[in-house]
Amino acid sequence: MTRTFLQVLSDGVPAQVPATRRLRTLALVGSTLVLVLAAVGYLAFGGARHGLTPAAPPPPGCQAGTGVSAIPLDTGQAGIAATIAGVAARHRLPRQAVTIALAAALQESQLQNLGYGDRDSVGVFQQRPSQGWGTAAELQDPVYATTKFFAALVRVRGYAKMPVGQAAQDVQHSADGYAYGQWVEVATLLAGYFTGAPQAGVSCWYTPAGQQDLAGALKQLTQTFGPQGKDGVLVGITTARSGQKKEDRSVAVVHVQRAGAWTVAGWLVAHAQQYGISQIRYAGYVWNAGDGSMGWQRAGPENRTASPVPRGSIVAA
Repeated sequence: MTRTFLQVLSDGVPAQVPATRRLRTLALVGSTLVLVLAAVGYLAFGGARHGLTPAAPPPPGCQAGTGVSAIPLDTGQAGIAATIAGVAARHRLPRQAVTIALAAALQESQLQNLGYGDRDSVGVFQQRPSQGWGTAAELQDPVYATTKFFAALVRVRGYAKMPVGQAAQDVQHSADGYAYGQWVEVATLLAGYFTGAPQAGVSCWYTPAGQQDLAGALKQLTQTFGPQGKDGVLVGITTARSGQKKEDRSVAVVHVQRAGAWTVAGWLVAHAQQYGISQIRYAGYVWNAGDGSMGWQRAGPENRTASPVPRGSIVAA
């Protein structure tokens, strides 16, 4: 698995180093990532122009944000972060709740759905079946684990106004109650990107291959964000064939509440490789799997006229 900034930070920066220094490390790593991606693109384009063998596409990956503030993630980490934001949207929790959950997940598992841990701890939050969180199988379902985390968090009086690390500790009851605080700045950035502040903040890339499983994606989408309905995050979903003669793909039109739209779009991008989704369009922007390392782009005329996006909807194909 490609090592991300989160893993490098965990291994290479002692916990006692001030958060401002860790964030500067984040900026340096983000700058390096941008330069590396630019170099890969230049070599591929330049090689094609001069008759050389084009460079291989970059391995699948994701990032939250752009420029020096970008946070590299692997697809599993992006999927977990998107799920945490999605469950929060379902239960109408504030962004601060997402920040607290992300700080806990970063410390406990580096945003990985682990099947092992200290004693009987498992999952993203390293919750223990013996402490009443649920069965081991349930706790390795990120939606279930996140739902249980938030159920405990909302019982913490004043959690949205207390320090992030303290709120996380009041849920987790960790032996090292100060460890969550080291992730506050990274968790705050991630919470913004995965909840749409700024918009179009989550991007992933992979080379599309294999069969699309749009039905599977929509099933998991509703498990995360809740059932369709006028009062839900997902107002309604319709599916159709692509209409392209050379393609045998389905297209989903996901009508969403505006407040959660970019959270839903980020979830679809983060899970695109898992379900074979190659394109997502929303609010005049388009994301394509093959060139996702460039982030979301303004939709060109070919995207706007070929299959227009209904107002207030996300189109995934």
